[in-house]
Amino acid sequence: MKQPVALGVAGGTGSGKTTVARALLEAVGPDRISFLAQDAYYRDIAWESDEQLAAHNFDHPNALDNSLLVQHIRQLKSGQAVEVPVYDFVEHRRTAETVCVEARRVILLEGILLFVEPTLRALLDFKIFVDTAADVRFIRRLERDIRERGRSLESVTHQYMDSVRPMHLEFVEPSKRWADVIVPQGGENRVALEMVEARVEQLLTQ
Repeated sequence: MKQPVALGVAGGTGSGKTTVARALLEAVGPDRISFLAQDAYYRDIAWESDEQLAAHNFDHPNALDNSLLVQHIRQLKSGQAVEVPVYDFVEHRRTAETVCVEARRVILLEGILLFVEPTLRALLDFKIFVDTAADVRFIRRLERDIRERGRSLESVTHQYMDSVRPMHLEFVEPSKRWADVIVPQGGENRVALEMVEARVEQLLTQ
């Protein structure tokens, strides 16, 4: 197998990263892509109390097990399959299950803090930052956390103001300077998506 191409899709919470990643999956073909979501690599912490959990900053880079993610990318690049953790966002713990991801021609990563860690960033051949207005991102996050993660309006709002927004301004927003391409309006920007898809195909033929 030729050396795999590693793509990274980053951006703030609710920016449309997943939509862009899905568009790439469809354009390139899932049979050619190893997909990894950075969200799966949250550190597994045995919470001692509800207070400890409430005080934990899930939006700081230290909340993620990036060393394991780096290890998995290197394994995929060398042609080895990896066992990706499954994280339970209701219980805030890793489950006992893992998902086997086979090595393929393209490694596609999606996550808020992908471009923050230098070692992780260096493994990416093409970096895409999805840039969406803050109010749109907040509404999308609010709807998702209530619908999919059983959160209350109060808890989502408190977390957003206490950690999500400050961490976005400190880490996520500055990290877009490392991007090769910035996609405004997320998955709704078909022109930008077509340009990104064309670039990926070009990388695959090199």
